[in-house]
Amino acid sequence: MTPLTELSTEEHAIRLGGGAKAIDRQHEKSRLTARERIAKLLDPGTELFELGLWAAWKMYAEWGGAPAAGVVTGVGTVSGRQVMVIANDATVKAGAFFPMTCKKVLRAQRIAMENCLPLVYLVDSAGVFLPLQDEVFPDEDDFGRIFRNNAVISASGIPQFAAIMGNCVAGGGYLPVLCDVLLMTEGSGLYLAGPALVKAAIGQVVDSESLGGAKMHAAVSGTIDYREPTDEACLERLRRLVAALPEDKRAANSPVEAGAKWDDFTQPEYDVRDLLKLVFDDAPFDEYKADFGKTIVCGWGKLGGQTVGVVANQKLRVKATVPAAKGSADKSAQFEDGPLQFGGVIYVDSAEKAARFVMDCNQLRVPILFVQNVNGFMVGKDSEQSGIIKAGAKLVNAISNSVVPKLTLITGGSYGAGNYALCGKAFDPRFILAWPTAQYAVMGGNQAASTLLDVQVQALKRAGKDPDADELAALRDKVKASYDEQTDIRYAAARLWVDAIIQPENTRAALLKALAVATRSDEGKPFKTGVLQV
Repeated sequence: MTPLTELSTEEHAIRLGGGAKAIDRQHEKSRLTARERIAKLLDPGTELFELGLWAAWKMYAEWGGAPAAGVVTGVGTVSGRQVMVIANDATVKAGAFFPMTCKKVLRAQRIAMENCLPLVYLVDSAGVFLPLQDEVFPDEDDFGRIFRNNAVISASGIPQFAAIMGNCVAGGGYLPVLCDVLLMTEGSGLYLAGPALVKAAIGQVVDSESLGGAKMHAAVSGTIDYREPTDEACLERLRRLVAALPEDKRAANSPVEAGAKWDDFTQPEYDVRDLLKLVFDDAPFDEYKADFGKTIVCGWGKLGGQTVGVVANQKLRVKATVPAAKGSADKSAQFEDGPLQFGGVIYVDSAEKAARFVMDCNQLRVPILFVQNVNGFMVGKDSEQSGIIKAGAKLVNAISNSVVPKLTLITGGSYGAGNYALCGKAFDPRFILAWPTAQYAVMGGNQAASTLLDVQVQALKRAGKDPDADELAALRDKVKASYDEQTDIRYAAARLWVDAIIQPENTRAALLKALAVATRSDEGKPFKTGVLQV
């Protein structure tokens, strides 16, 4: 099985949620699954731009796992409007919240807040997964932050719709009630404590409908706005309500230039400008400072008719241009080729160029696409004496203070400070997408294995054990296998360090969708940097 086939097979399994039996149980309650609900909610012929599919991958094995962290999130089109959809998957532990469930919902809310994107919550959850309550309940990136965000999003004027289509229990009840519009289906339950807990706590015997059913909340408590008989009716009403929102502007989808193939860019060396031809519209690409800092390509292109600035790692080996040395064979030459620079490495000149370009994009209010295939910054005496840390700090400063939308695409390595300098997760990209070939780590596998092996060997020697050659080889293999597992992009996606793993041939479509969302509004926040070392 090829890596891409394996990836597709695993994605299919994740989308099954809790599996066939759990899906059958949901249907027996006359309820749709989360993905079935989303399919009926979205406009015909459109698909969900799913985010966080790989969340919690290979995590919580002792509890039977939590495919996609038990919640489906993504951007979709409803009645012609782009919305963020957050749907609990009741086939996974009754839609209970694991630690990664909270983080996935928070990421979806953040994307919606940053891009002024209306939210639709399809609620069907038993609340906190109690065995892990200490990791779900109290912190600033835990369960309560979701409700805090509900209130802040509402105050900012971003519409929120919630439909209770099953359980909505305990603290989770605050999410839909903090939204602007609230629907509820017959047979669902909304209460702080269910009948069993009420009896245990205060000795009162009450049935579910009287305690928190749809009719009670529609006619007695007045908590809900719309009572619906079925999932299908509820989703139809939601579509009509979303249709009342202002229409979105329609993005163009211009053709691209033919030429290179996507698999050309899995090679160790390639010209990143050929990759950009497949991503951008078939329009002129204006490369910025093309003869300077050549290991990073910067420039202006069109994506769906929208001007975009790009900062991309060049994967070709290049030579810097330097003043001709005295005694050169060509006495008339003013310049000559300088030292060889390796593709994917950030040098002083390329860092300086990229920092200035990011500033220009902010000055012109143009969104930026970062394309990462980066080994890191150049090291060594010459690099340090040239000011590599100072140059890198300028780039980090400019990106950190950037106020225009930023999109990040990782096609290969994303190592060390290179991840930071090309707008990794810590630097607030609106969306961060990755190819299956991407790798996340502080350094490459071979270098890391050697370093970690040395650390472990020294520890063994201090303990009085001097490993022989066979033991060293076995230890090295073990260390490298563990490190390689952690560099796998699925490991990163499981922890939401990337929003989606996309196939290379889907890159343009994914970026068009991400850009359309990211450019919905401009708050007009002024651009300024911190202190730059000169």
